[in-house]
Amino acid sequence: MAHFLGLDASTQSLTAVLIDTDDGSIIHVCSVNFGKDLPSFGLPHGYDDSRGGGVVFSNPLMWLDALDLVLQRMVDDGVDLSSVRGVSGSGQQHGSVYLTSEFRQRVGDLQPSKSLSAQLADCLSRDEAPIWMDNSTSQECAEITATLGGSQEVCRRSGSVATERFTGPQIRKFAKESPAQYAATDRIHLVSSFFASILAGSDVAIDRGDGAGMNLMNLSRGEWDDELVATTADGLSGKLPDVKESSAVSGSISTYFVEKYGFSSDCATVLWSGDNPCSLVGMGAAQPGSLVISLGTSDTVFASMPEAKFDPQGFGHAFGNPMGGFMSLTCFKNGSLAREAVKDRFELDWSAFDAESLSETAMGNGGLMMLPFFEPEITPRMDTGGIVFNRDGDHSPAQWVRAVLEGQFLNMRLHSQWLGIAPQRIRLTGGASRNNGIAQVIANVFAVPVDRLVTTESAGLGAAIRAASACGESLDVLESVFCKVDEAFTVMPESGAAEVYDALLSSFSEFLVSKK
Repeated sequence: MAHFLGLDASTQSLTAVLIDTDDGSIIHVCSVNFGKDLPSFGLPHGYDDSRGGGVVFSNPLMWLDALDLVLQRMVDDGVDLSSVRGVSGSGQQHGSVYLTSEFRQRVGDLQPSKSLSAQLADCLSRDEAPIWMDNSTSQECAEITATLGGSQEVCRRSGSVATERFTGPQIRKFAKESPAQYAATDRIHLVSSFFASILAGSDVAIDRGDGAGMNLMNLSRGEWDDELVATTADGLSGKLPDVKESSAVSGSISTYFVEKYGFSSDCATVLWSGDNPCSLVGMGAAQPGSLVISLGTSDTVFASMPEAKFDPQGFGHAFGNPMGGFMSLTCFKNGSLAREAVKDRFELDWSAFDAESLSETAMGNGGLMMLPFFEPEITPRMDTGGIVFNRDGDHSPAQWVRAVLEGQFLNMRLHSQWLGIAPQRIRLTGGASRNNGIAQVIANVFAVPVDRLVTTESAGLGAAIRAASACGESLDVLESVFCKVDEAFTVMPESGAAEVYDALLSSFSEFLVSKK
């Protein structure tokens, strides 16, 4: 048997995807929801934003408990983990974990009689982990930009302008506000490399795919950029792990997992990457030619690029493709939470977003448009969240539903034009991807067919495929077997959609500019 395990540590859950490359099947999927399954941490959505000022963080100990719990659930479900030849994972991008010098020794001496969190709690130099939703570092971004000589120079080096949610500005803020804790920090990991270190039982590298989302790595060289690192914080170079190729094998899995959950001592651990780079792989889009839209807590649009290309407006980003080369990504903070806000406002259920319910309103919503920024947005940068329509009046729930969807995907189409490509098809993934009404709006706004894969767990699947590839399996074969389009769920654009939304895009752009 050739079994490979992919783990996806997202904003709200930890999901395990186990694949069998011999028969080309996904043989088990298991998930832990942070809020539902670990209520003692008091984080119903997996994060805490109660502090205000754009500060959003999570708890690394919750993540460790989730890892123990998801593996125990797999064992309870009868999964024989001794058959797993390799394991890798995907972590929510930009989140960071701060550790003392005790971590490097302690992680190599984990005892199966105790939980991960109990053994590693006192290795945290900072008991909270800022995550991608945190936008409290505007001042630090400005300081980094000014020192390096402008946004274009930061972008040329790192693939992105200095960005509030990125790890470098977050580190700079921590070093300024908590100098004693920063001094006590021996190692700073990403979410991805933190989990990878736990599995390997050693302090492992950051992969180039996720490392590109830090404003610290030189994108063209795939190494830490000395000037970016020095500008960010004093002494930072000694606190960062090495950077390596995403396919690097860290070694065999820690004896903790062998003795506690039955993994084979020969099971290889492969560097983790970010959730978006792993989704690129899991969607069969690691090679140029496909545009992917992921619908989640945030919505993202991404694609593989043979060469790095930069967004002149600074909203899009160039990251490392975990299978080689580069990828583009543009993130929209108001994703599922905006859709949920409309649903909850009118006490609707998700059937209100189905194609049948959307048929109550016409394409284009009679010219009614919404800026769907219920929280401060990052693409484009809108500091004040709130409901904004282009026309006053009492709008019906059906009009609200269509307005939030059309606003989200017109904004996405507008801010993906920097890629310079006209997609022939779109691959859709994420929690809302199976909703036919949402898929239909996307097909109409972009005026191209929308394909969906058999599985919606693209990040976890991508991690499993990466593990298999690093252990010698052919990427082309893995993509052809596991990344098949579910033709029964392909959605075609409706007649006349191109004309409606080509005209509406211009109006939406003007509406957006008028409210900045």
